[in-house]
Amino acid sequence: MGDKRRQQRGKEKQRDTGRQAAPAVAADSSKPTLEGRSFLYVGGRDCQVAHLRQIVTSFGAELIHHDGGLREAVSRIDNVLPSVDCVFCPIDCISHDACLRVKTGCKKWGKAFVPLRNGSKSSFERALQEMSEKRAN
Repeated sequence: MGDKRRQQRGKEKQRDTGRQAAPAVAADSSKPTLEGRSFLYVGGRDCQVAHLRQIVTSFGAELIHHDGGLREAVSRIDNVLPSVDCVFCPIDCISHDACLRVKTGCKKWGKAFVPLRNGSKSSFERALQEMSEKRAN
């Protein structure tokens, strides 16, 4: 009985791996760009900032990061907002104060606010991919 379960799990993993690999290949073959755009990423994990910048650069855009009030003053967000096109906030890695400041600032300056489900690189890249596809259409 245990062998059948292992075989079934192996088949499921192969199917899942195949599903995940297909979109990545499609995205690499004709990567839409967000050339000249500037984004603010508030919150998240410090150890991922370099990776996030690399992802944004691959889309031809620029990333500005604010830690959400851990070391930087939350008021700095107000100074940066007018110069960016869009703001991303991972809702699991940001203070309530910083998130509220970003949301009200985006309304004030007419900037797009994109809440991310989590602080993962894939969540951020998916949001950029969707944005670039909308821009291409």
